[in-house]
Amino acid sequence: MKERDLLLHACCAPCAEYPVFDLQGQKIDTEVLYFNPNIHPKFEFDRRREQLEKLSELDDFVCHFSDDFRMDDWLEHKWEGQFASRCLMCYQIRMDYVAAFAKEQGFQRFSTSLLVSPYQNHDAIIASAELASQKYGIPFFYSDWRPHFREGQNMAREHGLYRQKYCGCIFSLDDSDFKEKIIASFPDGWEAQR
Repeated sequence: MKERDLLLHACCAPCAEYPVFDLQGQKIDTEVLYFNPNIHPKFEFDRRREQLEKLSELDDFVCHFSDDFRMDDWLEHKWEGQFASRCLMCYQIRMDYVAAFAKEQGFQRFSTSLLVSPYQNHDAIIASAELASQKYGIPFFYSDWRPHFREGQNMAREHGLYRQKYCGCIFSLDDSDFKEKIIASFPDGWEAQR
């Protein structure tokens, strides 16, 4: 199996914009993985996946896609009691999967586009990635891309990419100040999405 350099987990295309640009600029051979069972409802999950596919074509990088969608697990509180919060659970599930995938596919290291967002719990993401790194025996590549968040968002705007107004899970949608506008963008109404 060919050894590859870095696998970048991407939560969405706008957040992947700057990290991909930066890694390509450093001549780091990078492939991207979309694994986000936390994105709800299914239309939103598919929309973010499609936008990342569009970005991979625009910026010429290999992208892997997992169609693992788990809204029922979130609604049923499947992991209740195993994690201190829903967000910590979300980070750990994704970092475990990414580290395992990276190891299995022959990558030398992994990272995540979550590190670009000033709205995420940066320290918790790092802790989750480091736990996954130890568990699967593959190094975690850390970079603080937060100072370039707006730059990445502007790049996404220039590329005509959809820029979402909530983190991703059904609970963050309920908490969003833009909830009504987001729901109005879903085809066939909200009830068809649940």
